[in-house]
Amino acid sequence: MPPRLLAIGGWLRRRAENLLCLLLLAMFVVFTLQIIFRYALNLSIGWTHEVSVALWIWIVLFGSAFVVREVDEIRFDLIWGGAGDKARRIMQVICAAALIFLFGISLPAVIDYVTFMKVESTAYLKIRFDYLYSIYVVFAVAMIIRYLWLAVQAIRGTAPDAFDPTKAGSGV
Repeated sequence: MPPRLLAIGGWLRRRAENLLCLLLLAMFVVFTLQIIFRYALNLSIGWTHEVSVALWIWIVLFGSAFVVREVDEIRFDLIWGGAGDKARRIMQVICAAALIFLFGISLPAVIDYVTFMKVESTAYLKIRFDYLYSIYVVFAVAMIIRYLWLAVQAIRGTAPDAFDPTKAGSGV
């Protein structure tokens, strides 16, 4: 890959991490407000719960789409770690094909459902559900592109990284 594209990709990745940090900070502030209002001021406010849930959805799906690296994904390390380069490439292609197929076949229905949800909104802030859940469409498209790329890399002969027991990871 050209160095210029790698530099742009790195810059975009850092901005995505920055955005995730801001979303997490916002969720923390709103959660803290909820605690203060409920327990210190004895006032119940519902919008804080609504904002926390919305931010959590966006943090998880946006983070999975743009920040979480392939090596950070959960795997069956026992099988993956014991496999050689060729076997890992084959497993990568099979896994990628399955995920591309599943995300691809569900994408039209997901888009249809998300666009249909414009008729509903949240209880307190009246945020339309199509805006709230639009991140899932972005996530699904990003997963299709990611796994297309990984499948092409595996077919071209680049094996996914082997399991390294000396690095902290899944707790193995």
